[in-house]
Amino acid sequence: MAQEQHPAPESRKIRSALLSVYSKDGLEPIIRKLHELGVALYSTGGTQTFIEKLGIPVTPVESLTGYPSILNGRVKTLHPAVFGGLLARREADHLDQLKQYNIPEIDCVVVDLYPFEDTVATTNDPDAIIEKIDIGGVSLIRAAAKNWKDVTVVASKEEYGLFLDLLTTQQGELTGADRRELARRAFKVTSNYDIAIFNWFNEGTTDISFKYSIHRSEILRYGENPHQAGVFFGDFDKMFDKLNGKAISYNNLVDIDAAVQLMREFQAGKPTFAILKHTNACGVARRDTLLEAWNAALECDSTSAFGGIFITNSTVDLATAEEINKLFYEVLIAPNFEPDALELLEKKKQRILLKIKSYDVQARSFRSLLNGVVEQDTDLKTETETDLKTSTNRPPTSREIDELLFAVKCVKHLKSNAIALVKGQQLIGMGCGQPSRVDALRQAIAKARSFGFDLEGAVMASDAFFPFPDCVEIASEAGISAVIQPGGSVKDQDSIDACNERDMAMVMTGFRHFRH
Repeated sequence: MAQEQHPAPESRKIRSALLSVYSKDGLEPIIRKLHELGVALYSTGGTQTFIEKLGIPVTPVESLTGYPSILNGRVKTLHPAVFGGLLARREADHLDQLKQYNIPEIDCVVVDLYPFEDTVATTNDPDAIIEKIDIGGVSLIRAAAKNWKDVTVVASKEEYGLFLDLLTTQQGELTGADRRELARRAFKVTSNYDIAIFNWFNEGTTDISFKYSIHRSEILRYGENPHQAGVFFGDFDKMFDKLNGKAISYNNLVDIDAAVQLMREFQAGKPTFAILKHTNACGVARRDTLLEAWNAALECDSTSAFGGIFITNSTVDLATAEEINKLFYEVLIAPNFEPDALELLEKKKQRILLKIKSYDVQARSFRSLLNGVVEQDTDLKTETETDLKTSTNRPPTSREIDELLFAVKCVKHLKSNAIALVKGQQLIGMGCGQPSRVDALRQAIAKARSFGFDLEGAVMASDAFFPFPDCVEIASEAGISAVIQPGGSVKDQDSIDACNERDMAMVMTGFRHFRH
């Protein structure tokens, strides 16, 4: 439907069309329908050959311009004989000029651009990338879209189906509203194309510009709350196969993102299960079997697990599925499901089951803030043993090192201020989103004890440095034997001294993991 400020002009029958496309998929029925409707066809290059092989008459663009395709195809349609027929208003003055210069009216343009973004994604060869910057196609699209009151534009293969439907149902006579909608879609295509090209050229320069264009979108039931509208921009299907369940909500998406970022840290190695609630991990465990990992993750906080997001790095088997099925959850994510496990889980129609294809996350992340946007490098740092710098007299044991590395992966994905307590490759206590680090630690200790965990010999991870020795003192009283933290406080030595007095090991990484 045309917007009120753009009153729709009259319907116009397509009598001539210029076709110049990269993708020929789905093009044949359009060509046959145009021919059936008596539309004169113009084309060039590979599209012209494609039409000729269908046995359908087509006039080469060279017959209009008087020039062949030159410069290895870089110049084919860029000529007044083409653009005059596109840009001329169907008014006496313009039509007289077309007649004076023997330029035919062109009522429709069908274009599919060179796949610039796909080329960037598959090669680093600058020459190959440059050659996929479409010039003539973009020019045709913009000209036809500007003159939408008189000309129809089909700007990508995504619009082939809509265009064919309009041709078929309306016998080649498109309304003003139809043409304006196609023009709107055309400028969506060209704007996205230009941003992709700019971003490629802009890599490595000092020009800081925020330009993103995401074509795919899905309207959500609502936003974070029912009174808020919400839309997801992105290609969800590129990361997941949705096997079961209700429509995914805004809050589901936020939690799924948090779950993927967490499990990215544990994707290799022994079976690992994580349970998240409101983006925070409330249970994480690694074991020899998936069932054991699930049971251990659930033990961490069986109360918060209700209605949570579950994710694992291993194929879900029937034994594990039977246990998971006893609990209400929103989403279960796994790299695969054994057939009998999937059959069981699918019986609960509302439960969302996702088969993850990739743990890749964006290298840059951004969010709206005040009257603008902030952008940053995504926190992709995963600490290894080489990052650990022993700060205390007693170095950590090999067991403690394994536990500390597990713990820092967990704490990284908790809201700040955050503390994670780990024992036996299991997140036994967590404190997050607290105004003070002491509060976060006390919350973690209380949670661990409430679920019956023995803290003796556990390790502690902090997302940021300790400004005072109080956290070390409290942790020692609880039985914690080793600590991992980024360091960087002017009073680091106070915490180190407190550890030495209590025969605790402390390592520093130099990497803070605030999450707000």
